[in-house]
Amino acid sequence: MSAELTKQSRNGKKPVAVPKGVTVTIAGSKVTVKGGKGEISREFRPEVVIKQDGDQLLVTPAPGTGQEGIKFQGTTRALLQNMVTGVSEGYKRSLDFRGVGYRAEMKDGKLKMTVGLSHQPELPIPSEISVKIETIDVAGTKFPRVHLESVDKELVGQVAARIRSVRPPEPYKGKGVRYTGEKIREKAGKSGK
Repeated sequence: MSAELTKQSRNGKKPVAVPKGVTVTIAGSKVTVKGGKGEISREFRPEVVIKQDGDQLLVTPAPGTGQEGIKFQGTTRALLQNMVTGVSEGYKRSLDFRGVGYRAEMKDGKLKMTVGLSHQPELPIPSEISVKIETIDVAGTKFPRVHLESVDKELVGQVAARIRSVRPPEPYKGKGVRYTGEKIREKAGKSGK
């Protein structure tokens, strides 16, 4: 029995450091983290036990859960780390709209996009995400850049992926919506005789 309890996930047993100005409240399997950027709470699985020890959070498999507890230990630790980082620093994601006449604007909680389609797609943006749109000028080419920021890493990534999926970059001219800094492998077009 003791051998089972001593076995732990390699990443899961590392403590999560709680920086100054961040408060953690643990109520059973629900953890709430408050910081300068905001507040985030999440319900965790019963196979793991989360304890606060000073300015550290420790994740251990619940007694008697065996392999299941070890399995969820690393995931739980990673999610806790993301929550702590989110409320102290926040998460950002930026997207570039590349193409002639491509535009983006925020109106009534929705991101309205002009991306060369027969209609203008509108995506509802959750209230937890702040959106900033700026025009970037690179060597005379102007295009809009959309900045997303939130305390929730998953939410930022999910919304950014949904915006990109409206018009993914195509491989011939690179037109479309791409993440800032994303490299598009361009193909050579057909060469005429």
